[in-house]
Amino acid sequence: MGVTDKTTKHGDTSPPASRFSQTLDKALKASPVEIRGVLPVPLHERTSRRYSSFFTLWVTLNINLLPLTFGMLGPAFGLGLRDSVLVIVFFCLLTAALPAYLGTLGPKTGLRQMIQARYSYGRYLVSIPVLFNLATLVGFIVITLVIGGQCLSATTGGDLSSTVGIVICGILAMLISFCGYRVVHQYERYAWIPALIAIVIATGCGGSSLYQQAPAEPATAAAVLSFGMIVASYMIPYAAIASDFTTYLSPEFPTWRLFAYGYCGLLFPAIPLMTLGAAIGNAKSNIPAWQDGYATSAVGGVLAAMLEPAGGFGKFVVVILALTLLGNISATMYAVTLNFQISIPQLVLVPRYIYSVIITAIVIPVAIKAADDFFLSLENFIALIAYWSASFCAVVILEHVVFRRGNYASYDHDAWNDAKRLPWGVAAIASGALSFALVIPSMSQNWYVGPIAEVTGDLGFEFALVVTGLLYLPLRALEKKVCGR
Repeated sequence: MGVTDKTTKHGDTSPPASRFSQTLDKALKASPVEIRGVLPVPLHERTSRRYSSFFTLWVTLNINLLPLTFGMLGPAFGLGLRDSVLVIVFFCLLTAALPAYLGTLGPKTGLRQMIQARYSYGRYLVSIPVLFNLATLVGFIVITLVIGGQCLSATTGGDLSSTVGIVICGILAMLISFCGYRVVHQYERYAWIPALIAIVIATGCGGSSLYQQAPAEPATAAAVLSFGMIVASYMIPYAAIASDFTTYLSPEFPTWRLFAYGYCGLLFPAIPLMTLGAAIGNAKSNIPAWQDGYATSAVGGVLAAMLEPAGGFGKFVVVILALTLLGNISATMYAVTLNFQISIPQLVLVPRYIYSVIITAIVIPVAIKAADDFFLSLENFIALIAYWSASFCAVVILEHVVFRRGNYASYDHDAWNDAKRLPWGVAAIASGALSFALVIPSMSQNWYVGPIAEVTGDLGFEFALVVTGLLYLPLRALEKKVCGR
């Protein structure tokens, strides 16, 4: 045997590390774990015909305690049940159209949402909205983990700390998101059923007390618009991840029907559950047991108090309600893993599923800290997410409708990672940044109220959407003329 012959006795010339890597790669390919990541999905792989999954995905994302929690904020603005419901219905109908529409672009382009955004923001400047989106998604995960942890804690009367509950929910959600697109969709397809049953049982047990609504003052424009911003902050951020869940669907399905699936999937659970949350929030001050539960474990404590008449079965239902949040957390974690790969171009080299572990390690300690003052954490988190996401929607939609004239073929897959073939992105960033000259004076938050908002209430997301759109049209036309793409 010559000195240059490194063949083993089994005939394998690969070093041990390489053989391990190859074995792991084969195992992952044979498993349900998705390894593609953010790479564009070619037409021959867009074969799924489970179009209803775009409906069931949003249903499962929303049939849980998260929209109920957002609805409970209505009375905090001094709105009675009737006024809260009117705001919920109007702003949900208005804002759900944005994620439903952007989700229809996934099957036609084969592009994840933030990869599609590169065709507006460019390869490098897209990192700015991606970082905002990461902060938004992580914030939603944190808030949802806190709710789940508080529910599990409430079932034991505090013997099980919310910290342990947060860890349990976080690890279970990580296992689902680790596997990727197909497993997430399969889970979301059925997970909404026990969630719906548990919520109906909870409502049935506490329904008679919901009539004890606190008297409300006449609604003011400022209160209506400020709570409207809360509802918009719940719905609009979904637009930044919408096509992440549709890229494997066949493009043959009519766009309007896929839009209808997404729109209805968002509205059907969100409106009733936000309404239920508003009813609970407006009644709890008149029901001592609910008020005590709220003081101890926030949302989880109120639900445990509502289910107290059911005894041990009621505690079991609260556990189910906590676990229903896994559908929302796991799908959001999946979107986070994709956004990590897009945030900095070099990070695409790290497999998507690795980020599931990383994000879990980040959000669990943050959620434990946020649980100390839950509703303050929630309101501070909500403060900015509707503003940037409304601006993002204006850019991406106008790019597709106006500058690409609705032509899906104009999204060249070969250009997705090539800065020289993508727009500069200056027009997109500049239009969004300049819109904040009106957004900031129109903000109404705990820590800041702008001069416009003092008179009108919060108009931030409305200005972000409209002003960004008006500025993007001339700026993008100029950019296209100068750079030619």
